[in-house]
Amino acid sequence: MSVFTTHTVETAPAAARRAIEGVRGRFGWLPTSVGLLADSPQLLTGFLAASAGFEQTDLAPLEREVVILTVSTTNECHFCVALHTGKLTQLGATAELITALRAGSTLPEPRLEALRRFTLAVLDHRGAVPDDELDDFLAAGYQPRHALDVVLGVGAYTMSTFANRLTRAPLDPPLAVHAWTPAA
Repeated sequence: MSVFTTHTVETAPAAARRAIEGVRGRFGWLPTSVGLLADSPQLLTGFLAASAGFEQTDLAPLEREVVILTVSTTNECHFCVALHTGKLTQLGATAELITALRAGSTLPEPRLEALRRFTLAVLDHRGAVPDDELDDFLAAGYQPRHALDVVLGVGAYTMSTFANRLTRAPLDPPLAVHAWTPAA
């Protein structure tokens, strides 16, 4: 039995209702995870603000999804992996890229692989990325500002993945087609 409530617009704390309505308008439906996060309006609005900021970075949409899916698979957030697999599909990502991201294996494009490895370094070293790993990231054509953009993405999506795992957010029917099982 879960101790968390899956809210709707009508049952959510007043401070979360506007955020819930915005998500529902954007997706056309209300993901269960958002209904669960609404119990903490501050967490929900904080995540939405951080993810909106991440979307405004200089990283291209496909690059942002590489960061997000790397965080999501590392943190084993099934909801997040499914949602962002769908986003990658909408962006026209190849099946090879999506499969590699979901498996945590080497990406077919060297620049995106450098981004994936840097994202993992940020996670693994809690931000204290060794110089050689930062140098590899910059050698792939990224700028120092992109390193900070990755930190924003890691922060936003670590917040989301941890909350989704804590609340045991299930896969909603629209996401079931992108279900994921972590590698053993």
